[in-house]
Amino acid sequence: MKDVYALHSILDDAQFPFDPAAYSRFKFGDGAVANAYGTALAEGFITAYGNRLSENEQLVVLPSPYTSIPTASFHMTTAFVKVLNRYLCMRGYSPAETAKIHRYKTYSIDYGALDMESRKALIINDKYHLDKDFLAGKTLIFTDDIRITGSHELIIRNLLNKFELSNDAYFLYYAKLHNQDIHPNIENKLNYHSVHSLHCLESVIASPDFLFNTRVVKYILNAPFAAYEQLLMKQSNTFLEDLADCCISNNYHHMEEYRTNANYLFDHLQKIIPSWQSICKKEKEPTLSYQNSLLA
Repeated sequence: MKDVYALHSILDDAQFPFDPAAYSRFKFGDGAVANAYGTALAEGFITAYGNRLSENEQLVVLPSPYTSIPTASFHMTTAFVKVLNRYLCMRGYSPAETAKIHRYKTYSIDYGALDMESRKALIINDKYHLDKDFLAGKTLIFTDDIRITGSHELIIRNLLNKFELSNDAYFLYYAKLHNQDIHPNIENKLNYHSVHSLHCLESVIASPDFLFNTRVVKYILNAPFAAYEQLLMKQSNTFLEDLADCCISNNYHHMEEYRTNANYLFDHLQKIIPSWQSICKKEKEPTLSYQNSLLA
């Protein structure tokens, strides 16, 4: 059994069954929206499939694949698991476990702007890993925020075959594109509906509910330098350190598109936080200097 469930269906590229502005904020780290989406998805799943669940069935929830920095859908999935486990607990069932689809490649291209063939070409060489022994015999729940072409779902289905996992599984989405006459770049329209500049992003990252994800880190690091510098000037040391740690964990500082902004961030942290002074400075290489910068 491999069932696909979506809370919302996209049939029109001008009218959506959810608020596109909220969706855009969600994709750029709005934790409050992530929580609302995860809660709604869990409630919809329970309504549709709750009577199928058994006390002898061990569920495992796996969010969309990521390397080190979680995706927006990871944060949605965190809320999903909480609501699902409350339901299971009230019925005397074991709580759902969680697992990760390990991804060993990252890229700077904006996936949401691509058509189906370009998406397949981009991800065909990605490498993924599942813990076969941990997952064996359990019912798997794969979650993601939106299904446009089904490319990632196909990757997961192929991955299950590769690891010889014939488990029952659910593929759950907050929304799914059902009108195939709509170009896949509708995803980009939704992603950038209300966040289309660093200025727009400021209100999202200023929220106490802000959560770093892959998209927002790449967007900040790839921004024009002047706007990037102005944004950093307004942030706390904690935010700057978290941004730098995300950058390092996904090796973005080694990617051409992000290297200049990443090095600038590292340089600034060496100036303002003593513990950074010997971390990022390369041997026999002087610390970068931005004498006229806003952060100097």
